Amino acid sequence: MNNSEKVGRILIVLGIVIIAMGLLFAAQSRTIVGPTSSFMYDNPEWTVNGSLIAASGLMVGSIGFALQLYSKRAAKLSQ
Repeated sequence: MNNSEKVGRILIVLGIVIIAMGLLFAAQSRTIVGPTSSFMYDNPEWTVNGSLIAASGLMVGSIGFALQLYSKRAAKLSQ
């Protein structure tokens, strides 16, 4: 496994974690989960913030996926 594949895998995992956190923030802002004492609880601003965070995680994961595909294709071509 070359460095590009390692970085791609790390970005995919990081993207999944960011997506999960964004969805958690959005769910907490919609009073689905979380303690009522939280500043995010029932706060519509955090619905938007959570959605943007999840979208950012999707971009990070997509970049990691593209990087893995590119590195595998480059490895096949160099053989």
